[in-house]
Amino acid sequence: MQKDMLLGSEAIAEGVKLARPKIIPAYPITPQTHIIEVLSEMTAKGELDATFIRVESELSAAAAAMGASQAGVRTFTATSSHGLALMHEVLHWIVGARLPVVLVNANRAIGSPWNIWTDQTDSMTQRDLGWLQVYCETAQEALDTILQAFYIAEKIQLPFMVMIDGFILSHTLEEVLIPSQDEADEFLPPYKPEYFLDTNNPMSFGAAAKGDIFYMLRKSIEETMEGSFDYIDEAHKRFEKIFKRKYGLIDTYLLDDAEIVFVVAGALAGTTKVAIDTLRKNNVKAGLLKIRYFRPFPKKEIVDALKGDKKVVVFNKALSFGSSGQITQEIKEAFYYEDKKPVLYDYILSLGGKEVFVENIVDLANNLDNLDKFKILWRE
Repeated sequence: MQKDMLLGSEAIAEGVKLARPKIIPAYPITPQTHIIEVLSEMTAKGELDATFIRVESELSAAAAAMGASQAGVRTFTATSSHGLALMHEVLHWIVGARLPVVLVNANRAIGSPWNIWTDQTDSMTQRDLGWLQVYCETAQEALDTILQAFYIAEKIQLPFMVMIDGFILSHTLEEVLIPSQDEADEFLPPYKPEYFLDTNNPMSFGAAAKGDIFYMLRKSIEETMEGSFDYIDEAHKRFEKIFKRKYGLIDTYLLDDAEIVFVVAGALAGTTKVAIDTLRKNNVKAGLLKIRYFRPFPKKEIVDALKGDKKVVVFNKALSFGSSGQITQEIKEAFYYEDKKPVLYDYILSLGGKEVFVENIVDLANNLDNLDKFKILWRE
């Protein structure tokens, strides 16, 4: 295993290289561009035995990924923000065709007004498609999640979306352990699809289905998503055995005795941990619950982690206008049938890259009793 200093984008490209995809269709968009630049160089130099397709738009990238995956090859693409929005129609088709495409989205605000900085609106608006979604805190986690994503997606035949915070993670240097190709191959075997389009073995293929069939197909997607926890757990155990790094559906920090819990998804977890350390020094029992998997949503794990007499502050970097932050919605739903529920604070922050500092989180914790838990809270 090699150690190197890499940008988050470069770490992802290394993870993709280790996964040995055969087709990479992609279109550049800030802040995702580094990922596909590095992958295009790898293919041009022969370091990665893959075809890099230079498409004319993100819609074309998604369509090419769908076609390649239907033909039975491992496929990767990446995008961000308006690029993900442009892919939206085809993302539906990829799910319906049960194709294990892996996509990295560098989270970035969606206009208007124009903004290139990070929040999670772009991926949260895709949450109901049927793609698995994981939010990464570090470059190491992002690299490792790429391998896990291909393994899980190909086991359950559903696509997988890996999120990194634009600029905060994509453009930050970090010390990363890069697995050897032999280790990666041990974890991720060659892709051998049971079903694929084969011009040498013609068969009927149609895009239309009557209501009863369409309904059952959608039911099967939900059943697969609900049943994917076993495959995710298998992947995590397999990964830990080979690479000695442990992952879960959620991660926690100083949670056992916490009276105030911050719920976070993505790179903001790092800042929040520093704030928690500061609060602990001042005898405030704070802790962290980091959500890795947003789809499927790990209700049981979250309920078990947050049960008890806790004040739970949910940090949302996206908002469903007229309702609440999407992560808050999911946690409320998870606790609906529970007799004892924590006090939830729905907190919206960092939209459009608005900065969040340690002192902001510390001040929030110290003033929590003065805040209205029934209203959306805004980071002014």
